[in-house]
Amino acid sequence: LDITTDEFILDEVDIHIQANLEDELVQEALKTGVDLRQMEEMLSGFQSDLSSISSEIQTLQQQSVSMNIRLKNRQAVRSQLSQLVDELVVPSTMISYVPLVLLHLYPLFAYLIRLIAVSKIREFILYRIKSNYFISNILFFYQFLLANERTVAKEIRDEYVDTMSKIYFCYFKSYSSRLLKVQVRNVLGDLMGVEDTAKKDIHSWLYRNTIFTLGQRGAVLSPAELEGPILIPRRPFPYETLFRSQHYALLDNGCREFLFLSDFFMVAGNSALDLFNSVMGKTLSMFLKNMSAYVSDCYDSIAVFLCIHIILRFKAITAKRNIPALDKYWEVVLEMLWPRFELILEMNIQSIRNTDPQKLGVLDTRPHYITGRYCLNLLRIVSINQTFPNERTNIEVENLRAEDGGSEFPSRKDQLIFLINNERAADDSKEVEGFQQLLLARTQEFIEEILAPPFGGMITFVKESEALMEKGQLDKLKNDEGKFPINQ
Repeated sequence: LDITTDEFILDEVDIHIQANLEDELVQEALKTGVDLRQMEEMLSGFQSDLSSISSEIQTLQQQSVSMNIRLKNRQAVRSQLSQLVDELVVPSTMISYVPLVLLHLYPLFAYLIRLIAVSKIREFILYRIKSNYFISNILFFYQFLLANERTVAKEIRDEYVDTMSKIYFCYFKSYSSRLLKVQVRNVLGDLMGVEDTAKKDIHSWLYRNTIFTLGQRGAVLSPAELEGPILIPRRPFPYETLFRSQHYALLDNGCREFLFLSDFFMVAGNSALDLFNSVMGKTLSMFLKNMSAYVSDCYDSIAVFLCIHIILRFKAITAKRNIPALDKYWEVVLEMLWPRFELILEMNIQSIRNTDPQKLGVLDTRPHYITGRYCLNLLRIVSINQTFPNERTNIEVENLRAEDGGSEFPSRKDQLIFLINNERAADDSKEVEGFQQLLLARTQEFIEEILAPPFGGMITFVKESEALMEKGQLDKLKNDEGKFPINQ
């Protein structure tokens, strides 16, 4: 059918198509085309499957290479370790000895652990060696060292002694030097019999007004002041106040240090005292040296006497606390102060003896300024001594009382008036009991001196009569009647 010709008829087309479809060749061709399209689709599926299989083959190839490498490595290790493993096989007989070997190794392990612990404790304590307040909380550590490594324990103790000795020495040396800068000085002229002249140094002048009087100086012995805070040196103080502050600091630190040494280093008795002296020895020697320098040039008997009683009270405090560490030091200080106190009293007595009456003004029976010094100084010493009585002080006080100074008057009557007036100068003080008998004796002697010219015979008769009556010799008394005429 030619559809390009003009004679083409549409209805004939269907006839030709139907005829062609019925043709066997055409039907076979159509069937073959359908199968080819299905084959193409199948081949396309095969192609995609082959591409995925290719990627899987590559993955499997990589895994195979990796496994091959691991296999080679393991084979290499096995070849090297097989001999060692064969050698490490422990026989059963040897296994039976393992517990026994471990039993013997335990002490070695414990020893090694102790060495490590000792090393750690040593470093720990030495690092904190300057603070015994903190170290006291780790007492167990030193006990461990002492039980397991005495050499290290001794090293710790020696290091502590050396360090704390330097610390205490530097602290007290610095504090003592600061106190000395505010100390009121005294001079050789501060004696009872020395002429009362003004001093150029204002501090010496103020000090001279109190050297023979107690005043507020005695407050240093009161409980509140005695154990009060240590001084901050900002203004002048008398020596006994500085002495109290310095030695209270020593007492406080010394007691605490002794208790720490006894507890931490586990010592007692003489061993504790020796260890304490190793720590505080340099400081105590410095104290004694400074005190010796002061005492050798001191002429203030009240200051020295107050220092003596400060030491006596501090000694009682340490005894109450049961701290014997400073007992020897207290004794050495007292042995230094007592002779100086006695020497100063003797110098005062000698100054009264050596006084030139011509330089003391007009001779007068009224109370003298030397008497004021004498009474104030003596009575204050007596009042202080009553708290801690001492026979040595009583002897020196009696010697001082014996110096009356009335012998410069020509008549015994004037001498007695002078003595009575001066002894009565202390009558307003509460510590005058020691003068009462002496004053009564002087007054009685003065009365007899006044009555002697007109009534001397009668006085003698009365005295002898009283003596005979006490003996019961009344007959002899009658025989002596009229023997003593009364002066007209």
